[in-house]
Amino acid sequence: MMAVMSETFRVTLQPGGETFTAAADQTLLLAGLAAGIALPWSCRTCISRLVEGRIEHRIPWPGLSREEKAQGLILPCVAEPRSDVTLTCGT
Repeated sequence: MMAVMSETFRVTLQPGGETFTAAADQTLLLAGLAAGIALPWSCRTCISRLVEGRIEHRIPWPGLSREEKAQGLILPCVAEPRSDVTLTCGT
């Protein structure tokens, strides 16, 4: 099922518990930065572990190895939320 683009989702960061909202058509990285959260944003430094929830990468192969994907790693710079999500940043 495709997300309705006007939907917004809650993003929770571990271990600090910071939260912000992200629209379904907004990357997690840009939503966090817009909310004033100091997320790493240089190439691949944004790599994070998806602890809970669903995301969709904007591009088919976002620069992660099969092993990284299997470990639950995502790139927030090209990931859009499809539900409320919890991330561990800098993993």
